[in-house]
Amino acid sequence: MITPGYLEKGDKIAVVAPARCITFEEVHPTIKLFQKWGWEVVLGTSVFNKANQFAGTDEQRKADLQQMLDDGSVKGIICARGGYGTIRIIDRLDFTNFARNPKWIIGYSDITVLHSHIQQNFGIETLHAIMPFNIVSEETVNDSLETLHSALSGRKLKYILPKSPLAREGTGEGFLVGGNLSILYSLMGSSSSPDTNGKILFLEEVDEYLYHIDRMMMTLKRAGKLKNLKGLIVGSMERMNDNKVPFGKTANQIIAEAVEEYNYPVCFDFPAGHGSNNLALIFGRNVKLSIENDVTVGF
Repeated sequence: MITPGYLEKGDKIAVVAPARCITFEEVHPTIKLFQKWGWEVVLGTSVFNKANQFAGTDEQRKADLQQMLDDGSVKGIICARGGYGTIRIIDRLDFTNFARNPKWIIGYSDITVLHSHIQQNFGIETLHAIMPFNIVSEETVNDSLETLHSALSGRKLKYILPKSPLAREGTGEGFLVGGNLSILYSLMGSSSSPDTNGKILFLEEVDEYLYHIDRMMMTLKRAGKLKNLKGLIVGSMERMNDNKVPFGKTANQIIAEAVEEYNYPVCFDFPAGHGSNNLALIFGRNVKLSIENDVTVGF
């Protein structure tokens, strides 16, 4: 896999909105924070547009992202927020210049479309991390922001965490792929769907019905996406919904059951995704997952 160049003081980082709409007020703290870190912030022309729930029309959102993919002076592109919409523009994008001059693509949730498409088709690392929508002040100091800064600055990431009761012990090593479960489910059968064979898979989700978590896991299983993993990292499973007649299992229990026949390490409650903590993860990079008395994830 190809590693984009790390950001140094004076480098440009772009903010685009390929999915849901966002306001200047919501992005302003990120602009101030990145400037404090020594980076020059470049805004997409249409980043604050609004077309119903989208940040402008499909063409406007595509044009913004295309401009930043092509601009050789931009060293990173952070997506303003998730929501829905990236899948509507992914096949309109031309990654030719980006593949010649890779740069960091940053985000999570709906941005799983970009992560998965880029890794599967171009073999370039991307960064699953906090987005401007979640940054409320340039004075904020937390693990999510510190790991974002560390990853983009080239410092190594290593996480040591408590082991959950559902965890399965063992050690596995492979390239990290994955993202939001619903988005991965929506990419099935397309050129953007990740090859998970021999990989470490990361999954997270928010605001889904438990029966739908089961449906998506069964679909991934039937498609062979869970069979030959080297490990599974389950992130935050936030605000799950249930029907009047309960499904009878938590999201983590559903996932554990879906992979119980396989022999690889599985950790749960990794602090990444839609939870209050969203530690940076480098997709496409070789990662070692070790689960014994605690959980260690090292890049």
